[in-house]
Amino acid sequence: MTREEMLARLIAQANTQGGDLVTLRAIIEEASEIGAGRVLDRLGLADEGAQDDIDELRELLGAWRDAKASAWKAAIEWIVRGVLAGLLVAIAMRLGVADLLK
Repeated sequence: MTREEMLARLIAQANTQGGDLVTLRAIIEEASEIGAGRVLDRLGLADEGAQDDIDELRELLGAWRDAKASAWKAAIEWIVRGVLAGLLVAIAMRLGVADLLK
């Protein structure tokens, strides 16, 4: 029996016998399962390899985050080095090192 058939029977049972708590919970559970299955199917994640695809995407996202963090760190390091080099040149010019090199 498929989930859709089970849901139809539960709704028919609730319609004829009244909706007791157990029947209503079963209806909600079956409807939720059917809805989740439809969503996974529409996203293309209903097949056997879906878990592997999700794992791969998580690894790729982690690698992207690591690369982005490394790029920011390298950019900041280069900016700091440039500022420090500029300060050293300014100090050298102020002390007259250029005149000593002539």
